Amino acid sequence: MNKRLHLFFTFLLFCFVAFSQAQSQRSSFEIKGSVKGEENREPISGVTVTTSSGSYTVTNGLGEFKIKAIIGDELMFESFAFETVTHIVKSSEDVDVRVRDYTPESKASKVASKSRSSTSIQQLLDSANYYKKTDIENSIDFVTKAIVQIGREGDKDLLSKSYTTLGEIYHYHKQYDLAVNSFKEALLASDTVKTELLLAQSYLANNEYVSAQSIFLALAKKSSLTSYQKAQVYEGLGDANKGLGATDKAIENYSLGLNLAKKKSITPKITDLNSKIADAYADDNQLEEAEVYYDNSLELSKNEAPQRAVQEKEKVADFYNKRNEYDKEVSLRKKSLEDLKVLNSPQKKVAKTSGVNTGSDSISSQRIKYKIGNALLSQQKYDQAIPYLIESIDEASVDDDLVVQKDATRKLSEVYKYQGDFNKALETYQEYVSIVDTLYVRKEQEISRATRLNREIATKQNRISGLEKERELYQSKYDLVLTSEQLVERQKWLIYSLVFGMLLLGLTTYFFYRSNKQQKLANNLLALKSLRSQMNPHFIFNALNSVNNYIAKSDERSANRYLSDFSTLMRAVLENSEEDFIPLTKEIELLELYTKLEHSRFADKFDYEIKIDEEIDIAAYQIPPMLLQPYIENAIWHGLRYKDEKGFLKISVKNITKNSIEITIIDNGIGRKKSTELKTNNQKKQKSKGMGNIKKRIDILNDMYKDKVDVVISDYKEDGTGTQVSFSLNKEQ
Repeated sequence: MNKRLHLFFTFLLFCFVAFSQAQSQRSSFEIKGSVKGEENREPISGVTVTTSSGSYTVTNGLGEFKIKAIIGDELMFESFAFETVTHIVKSSEDVDVRVRDYTPESKASKVASKSRSSTSIQQLLDSANYYKKTDIENSIDFVTKAIVQIGREGDKDLLSKSYTTLGEIYHYHKQYDLAVNSFKEALLASDTVKTELLLAQSYLANNEYVSAQSIFLALAKKSSLTSYQKAQVYEGLGDANKGLGATDKAIENYSLGLNLAKKKSITPKITDLNSKIADAYADDNQLEEAEVYYDNSLELSKNEAPQRAVQEKEKVADFYNKRNEYDKEVSLRKKSLEDLKVLNSPQKKVAKTSGVNTGSDSISSQRIKYKIGNALLSQQKYDQAIPYLIESIDEASVDDDLVVQKDATRKLSEVYKYQGDFNKALETYQEYVSIVDTLYVRKEQEISRATRLNREIATKQNRISGLEKERELYQSKYDLVLTSEQLVERQKWLIYSLVFGMLLLGLTTYFFYRSNKQQKLANNLLALKSLRSQMNPHFIFNALNSVNNYIAKSDERSANRYLSDFSTLMRAVLENSEEDFIPLTKEIELLELYTKLEHSRFADKFDYEIKIDEEIDIAAYQIPPMLLQPYIENAIWHGLRYKDEKGFLKISVKNITKNSIEITIIDNGIGRKKSTELKTNNQKKQKSKGMGNIKKRIDILNDMYKDKVDVVISDYKEDGTGTQVSFSLNKEQ
């Protein structure tokens, strides 16, 4: 009896210890410590202390520090006074670092000098890191100020650190090309393993797998890497090989990193690498092997931060979805919802949105519920799917998540349709269409903001490049002054050098001016491409409504004929979509086909005529593609379609002068004023996308090609009925 009791208490004690260890691994804790000389116990201040999970601090005047860490973190101690020291965190015990051969008397002046010069710069870089995620412009400004200060002192280490910080800012905001350039500048100033790793990771993010692989292979040969950095190198080689399609090599490198992480107890990497091995097997369709590693990553993620656990559950749930194992998928996503409820409880004090940021996409309650509803829909469990889809829509509406709201509303409409409740299906589909329209407006605003941000980033990047050239120029002048003091008798060479410096400054100014002009042209081309990419989906969406109308009427022959003509039209649209200007002959052919398509649908509403002056050589004129179509579309849909009697559409081309023509689109429809009155409240809130894009395109093209196109819209008749649109088009000189 006593023996059994003893075993029972031993078992309880073991469970308590295991539970305590698991709990300690789940959350971060504070580690205290100090950095001192081993022989004289002299405190070393200004030592940078970082963890592999991202925490950062600096030792104070007594050489002491406090930092947040988790089990498996690698602490790194970096300073000008000694070589980098590392330590793997295995418990919450204090960490005291003792530096051998540290002599304050011989090194104090060097360390103190660098510390004083770097204090204000480090504060600027700390501010840049503080604003990195929330305000890219402010963050870049702080880095710029740091580079300005360094420019006078020329400290290579600080300059490298500044450019590394700038690269991290660009990388976070997915400006990978700029990140790569910044990391290269940092390496030119001072070569560090950390910056090389960041450069390779930016190459990976930019899908430049060969360049990334080259850097990782070079790093793998270095003996100065810490254990955590070696694991990162193996992981990076795996990512590069996976991107290049070499799955076997990817798995081999992931496995090497996993073995190292297990050996050195680098807990976060053990989870990550299990997950990536599973991804590689899944991509190679080795599903059984993938499931084994996904099971491992799921189990390991339980001992990490709750956000990481949710992220892994959702990744594995996506894997089950691809395998059509919907029961497993639904079960796992329901667990994710429970974890999110804990994360979003008042005690946790998380952000206002109920989600976990995974870097590329957010995992939110509404998104998970949408995916659960979708999985249940795939199993034809309509009654179970409806509550999840409705909750997803409601939560997405509260969080202003239009993408999820749109997708969930569309799926809900499908569920009602499958159930035979066509009234609810129609009502829900109409809500879906309204959300799509709102999303179009939101996307236009996002594109506008992105264009503005790109311009501002380019301006700031030019400023930073200018500062670097100024720093180089200043260094050149400083060297010249020293030379003049030593070689007074050769003053003429100094004069020649100064003249050369002035010429260099003039050339620099010229190149800056040319660079600004090229940047403006690049911004205009980017804006034009963005607007053209919006024109085609907008046109396709409206044109497909016509096909949908025939299908709804069960008019298969007309639908097939319409689709045949529509495919011909779309081929022409796609062929012209990348051009700023196309021959007028092509645009007229496109208009004839489009008008024919619309007339076949509304034959009882209007007749049309396309008249071209025989004296005009229309092949000699160039016009932006899809410029006229939105106005013809407006004439039919908002003018002629609502006319009681049969209307008329006339498109004419005639000469104005020897080098210019006028294209006129006239309809005798209800007129603009009456059309506005017929619009719904929702339509009144939204500007026509086609008209807005046309105006923007004309403004940009006229800026680039000097007033080539002009458009005037007016009422056709004095009583306000009908609309006349007149284009003046100039021939290229």
